[in-house]
Parts: sequence; structure tokens; C-alpha cells
Amino acid sequence: MKITEKEWTVLEVLWKNEKAELGQITESLKKENGWSINTTHTYLTRMEAKGIVSIDKETVPHTYHAAVSKDECLRRERKSFLHRVYRGSAGDLITAFLKEEKISAEEVEKLKRLLEEMEV
Repeated sequence: MKITEKEWTVLEVLWKNEKAELGQITESLKKENGWSINTTHTYLTRMEAKGIVSIDKETVPHTYHAAVSKDECLRRERKSFLHRVYRGSAGDLITAFLKEEKISAEEVEKLKRLLEEMEV
């Protein structure tokens, strides 16, 4: 399941609030994106159809919550990026990042421990 950038924005609001009403969600998104209540409702409805948002229609007003965890979405995105860009090679991905970004001595030690634990 592919989550668009705008859907990520909606999910971030839901992950922060756990459950929220349409007005609360719209208020958060209006600050960042200038979204109206109609735009917000349209996104939430589409996201429900994709299975990434749940709508509690028993409550008045309806409440919305993320149907997928942030950790699961991050895992899927990492995996998708790794396979799409680096053909599944985690080593190539890490090498590319380390060539382009500086890391602290503490981060180097963390990586070493991780690699040792993995018995690479």
C-alpha cells in the first residue's frame, strides 16, 4: 500500500492525537496546508477506503484514528525505498549515506555494535 505525502500529513495528526474529530483534524491541517473541512473529509474518506484510517461512525461527531501504526508505515517505506532505489542492498544504502553524511563517534560505535550483534 502506497501512502502519499498528503496522507502522511493526515496520519501524523492522527498518530499524535490517537482519536480525533473532523474539526480537530481540520484545524491541525489548516495551519500547515490551508485545508478546508471538505478537503480533510475527502482525504479521510479515501484513506478509510485504503484501510489506513478507521472511522467510528457510532460516535457523534464521528471520530477518526489511524488504522496503521507509524512503525509499520515507516517499515514499509524503508523497505520500498531500499528495493526501489538500491535493489534491496542495505549495504549499498548505508554506504551511500555514510559517504554523504557525517556521523558522530557515538553513532559509529552504535553501528559497530549493531554489526557485531548481527554477526556480519
